[in-house]
Amino acid sequence: MFSPMNSDKFLLDSGFFGWLYKILTPVEWLMTQIMVLFHKLLVLIGMPAEGVSWILAIVFLVLVVHACILPIFVRQMQSMRKMQALQPKMQHIQNKYKGKKDAASREAMSREMTKLYQDNGANPAGSCLPMLIQGPVFMCMFYTLSAIPYIASGIRKPLGAFTKEIAGNFSNTSFLGVKITTTFGLADTSGKIVIGIFVALMCAAMWFMQFNNMRKNLPRAQMEGSQYKMQQGMTWIFPIMYIFSGVTMPFAVLIYWLTNNIANMVRSMWQVYTFPTPGSPAAEEKEVRDHEHENVRRKRVGQISLEEEELERAKEVAEQREGQGFQRQQPKRKGRKK
Repeated sequence: MFSPMNSDKFLLDSGFFGWLYKILTPVEWLMTQIMVLFHKLLVLIGMPAEGVSWILAIVFLVLVVHACILPIFVRQMQSMRKMQALQPKMQHIQNKYKGKKDAASREAMSREMTKLYQDNGANPAGSCLPMLIQGPVFMCMFYTLSAIPYIASGIRKPLGAFTKEIAGNFSNTSFLGVKITTTFGLADTSGKIVIGIFVALMCAAMWFMQFNNMRKNLPRAQMEGSQYKMQQGMTWIFPIMYIFSGVTMPFAVLIYWLTNNIANMVRSMWQVYTFPTPGSPAAEEKEVRDHEHENVRRKRVGQISLEEEELERAKEVAEQREGQGFQRQQPKRKGRKK
């Protein structure tokens, strides 16, 4: 089990990880500034300097990250909608160059695809952007919270807003009877139970997010076959992997991780509700909601309902047919000689 803790050396400052986290120093610096700023504001309104103020500072950091991601996430959903609408045209281009493996054909297909994306404002890589932001942020959070005990003891130099004094204040914080710098292996029995509950909640939040997407946001045509069963199995594999990662993290990282998973779950539920995949059960539910909302809007402004409008349209068609006596005009051949 890997742990960054060592009696006289912070392992994440050495080797490959030392090089990687040095590159991420600007992100680590910004995160410490946000946490300390929120902590100072909470202390200013009367909260104790040690304790829940630091827990809430971690929670607010998660909310800041998600607030920054939300506009990107909305653009991602809009881009995915455009990509779904472009599927027939993309299929046409792929079929056009099917079986052609020469460089000129591949280049031509790539050029046509790129032009299709540009003309319609679609971005095939848009779905990766939120993860590209959250990944480094989580890594920096793990590094920063793991480094704090070493900053407090003077083994490591200060990091951003975390001076030796502030790091010592943070390290003395306990939540639910567990110091937030403690890992599962170093905790006592009650601490292990608390940490185990947090890891279980993290897994549950991730599992439900994936389960809800599988149940509501997949087209019905894809809800069968071996690939669907494999996807169902993956909803269990990733949460189980969390268990092995979670027990190596300081408790403060688990607080961040659980809050982040809950935020991801809520955002995913909002996505399924607002931007469902066409042909999915969620899309069918949205059609019903939109129908009901339109009827409510029409009633509020004194307009007829959608059902009444459809009925009137059907009556008009029936009257037109009745006025024409149901007579079918015979087709005339052009150029026929009389």
